[in-house]
Amino acid sequence: MSATTDLTTDLSVTTASVSAMTEGPEGSPADGPDAPGHSEHHAARLPPGITPGPQTLRAFRAVLANTLVANVTTSYLWFALTFWAYLETKSVLATSILGGSYMLLIAVGGIFFGTLVDHHRKHAVMVASSAITLVMFMLAGALYLLFPTQRLVDWNGPVFWAFAGVILLGGVVESLRNIALSTTVTLLVPDGQRDKANGQVGTVQGIAFMITSVFSGLSIGLLGMGWTLGLAIGLTALALGHLLTITIPEQRPPRDEGARPPAFDIRGAIGAIRAVPGLGALILFSCFNNLVGGVYMALMDPYGLTLFSVESWGIVLGVTSFGFVLGGLWVARFGLGEKPLRSLMLVNVVVALIGIFFTVREVWWVYAGGILLFMCVIPIAEAAEQTILQRVVPFAKQGRVFGFAQSVEVAASPVSAFLIGPIAQYGLIPYMKTAEGQERFGWLVGAGQARGIALVFIASGLLMLVAVAVAMISPPYRVLSRSYQQAEPPPAS
Repeated sequence: MSATTDLTTDLSVTTASVSAMTEGPEGSPADGPDAPGHSEHHAARLPPGITPGPQTLRAFRAVLANTLVANVTTSYLWFALTFWAYLETKSVLATSILGGSYMLLIAVGGIFFGTLVDHHRKHAVMVASSAITLVMFMLAGALYLLFPTQRLVDWNGPVFWAFAGVILLGGVVESLRNIALSTTVTLLVPDGQRDKANGQVGTVQGIAFMITSVFSGLSIGLLGMGWTLGLAIGLTALALGHLLTITIPEQRPPRDEGARPPAFDIRGAIGAIRAVPGLGALILFSCFNNLVGGVYMALMDPYGLTLFSVESWGIVLGVTSFGFVLGGLWVARFGLGEKPLRSLMLVNVVVALIGIFFTVREVWWVYAGGILLFMCVIPIAEAAEQTILQRVVPFAKQGRVFGFAQSVEVAASPVSAFLIGPIAQYGLIPYMKTAEGQERFGWLVGAGQARGIALVFIASGLLMLVAVAVAMISPPYRVLSRSYQQAEPPPAS
């Protein structure tokens, strides 16, 4: 269930306040013109002439509606590809390679995408993202028409990977749009309302996931891959056409005369992160969590497809993904309170407990209930991280910071996905079918065809629970919490 782990997305503080919290060599606050961030009084100051208000909120809602269509399109084809690949190949290894490759490309492209977002208008970046996705999906359609089915489903041959690869690239480019959307919230939504706006983003993502979960399974089961591709291409073209009608009030980002901006501005991203005490630790914590999340990405679909038919599994994902909508609506209505970082940590505790218990026995309603709860809390975590970043990172550098954070956090998932696929396929799954495996671990996970996968989930949940407990008592947690609390909103004009 790679898309849910994605889930797997995501600080206006004055740098003077941040500097005042940075102790000098003798315990006094750092000060002076050389203090970190001293030159920018308001970290999230917006470009001159841009004042969030009713007009910009209307633009934000239009972008959000377009994002719904775009997310439906990308998720629809990506889910369908995952279902189709497993059903045709019957290989956990093939699906883990697909999921791992997706996350690896997201990680590699994050810094590049973030740099593009900071150096170009957000609307232009979104248009480019949708156009590239459309081209990739059309290329996949051409490959489907050119090659017979037996070559397309041979996962040991190049045609399967070329076909899956172009769909994968079309989905990866969507992350460029998502980075632009995160900075657009800062640009168009007034400070103090961004947590609720991020909740609206989560709601839209949940609705898209709910729609595509149902229709991807039904589409593959009833229509086949050919019609699925055709529908995806049509929806992508529709989203692009609608996006061209939207106007975002923004200015061209300033550039140094005669200087060409770097394609991968790692230095700028790291500088912005280092200016906020504790922010680097938050990113590393998310990186570790995604290391565990790679296990979910690799194994949740195969496990679900042992309990349900592909059509039923799609419906189960659609119904349970309503939790994603509920979580997003909760944040959109009530916000995150004064301590979004604490909300983020508590959500991770819940996710860890879900991983420990939802596959303890091979019972479909326990598994589905765990996924429903997982979906409810993920929008809270996403909104919390987004709100923190939007408040304490300078607007001019937010794209690079979002991209860098995405790269670092997501980079862990392919590692675990690539490792756990072969381990599960050739080690744990066969072992748990033996008398020795059932005798040793049967008391914990029961008996059934997917007990090896269940054992992996339990171990991963325990590991995450320990990590969250350590993080919540660590100094960086307290430092970043103070950074957020002492932040000043940007001026009204």
